[in-house]
Amino acid sequence: MNHLDNLGDSTTDDEAGSQTTEDEMPQRQAPAAPPPPPPSAPAPSTGRERPHYELRHTLRGHAESISAVKFSPDGTLLASCGNDRVVKIWSPFTGELIRNLNGHTKGLSDIAWTSDSVHLASASDDTTIRIWEVDTGLTLKTLRGHTSYVFCVNYNNASNLLVSGGCDGEIRIWNVEKGKTLKKILAHLDYVTAVHFNRDASLIVSCSLDGLIRIWNTTTGQCLKTLAESHDAICQHVQFSPNSKYILSTAHDSAIRLWDYQTSRCLKTYVGHTNQKYCIAACFSVTGGKWIISGSEDNKVYLWDLQSREIVQTLEGHTDVVVAVATHPQQNMIASGSIESDLTIRIWTDRGGA
Repeated sequence: MNHLDNLGDSTTDDEAGSQTTEDEMPQRQAPAAPPPPPPSAPAPSTGRERPHYELRHTLRGHAESISAVKFSPDGTLLASCGNDRVVKIWSPFTGELIRNLNGHTKGLSDIAWTSDSVHLASASDDTTIRIWEVDTGLTLKTLRGHTSYVFCVNYNNASNLLVSGGCDGEIRIWNVEKGKTLKKILAHLDYVTAVHFNRDASLIVSCSLDGLIRIWNTTTGQCLKTLAESHDAICQHVQFSPNSKYILSTAHDSAIRLWDYQTSRCLKTYVGHTNQKYCIAACFSVTGGKWIISGSEDNKVYLWDLQSREIVQTLEGHTDVVVAVATHPQQNMIASGSIESDLTIRIWTDRGGA
């Protein structure tokens, strides 16, 4: 993941057309054009390559709404899960279904890969987390402790810790090898909809339908900071940027925000999609240009330029709400998953091949 490290450093774009640092960005939040006149420097929208993603494969097999899609860190596999209680493992290059991981007794909300792409964790409404050996399809461990639906799960980079969030507001940190809870945090007053470790696993970010984003000390379980969205902006997904300097959040006011969590400032807001009802995830894309990618309730996938906040492409093809998106770790490839009447996963590749 070294290619992600420069996100948010002194320049977040390789192009000479943008030398603005993330820390300077609040001054550019106004919708007006940047002060420099066009003759002196090209505007970001014209000075950069745009993405040209096209549909490559349509994956069918889920019988009920899809909730998450995740590429393996080595890029060879795609995992998906949904309300049909099954984790599916696909080839993103051929679109073929490789195997099903069966064992949960209720629907699934989230999945997470270990860094070596060997194991996968799944979070279920049956109150358990299962750790799977992907090649064999066998359950290695079943983590028990949550008393209600488990809504979200993530590994740290070393993959020796797992963090999970439940619909009772509880966060649990697990010792993966022992399959035991290391720490239980009464974190929120409503569903914990996302949890994510920073790069060195010293911090955890969480968000909840109580409207709060919180930063936790992994070792002590202490809440270090709380970020509050506005009253009409209930946050439902959050993650650290690849360099762990920023936080990306999605909310029910149809806005995605990039935060400097150390100063509690919202640096950028990305709008244009629709998100008022569902828990829709967003993610970073840094294999070519630097984009923010999200699903939408208008059945599309949206791509924004990270710096200029301009919508640079929309991907059309799904016939229902797109709740899940993921980006390939090495290639310009996007996976998107939809609910209800669609039930497909779509693989998109950039014909520009940047």
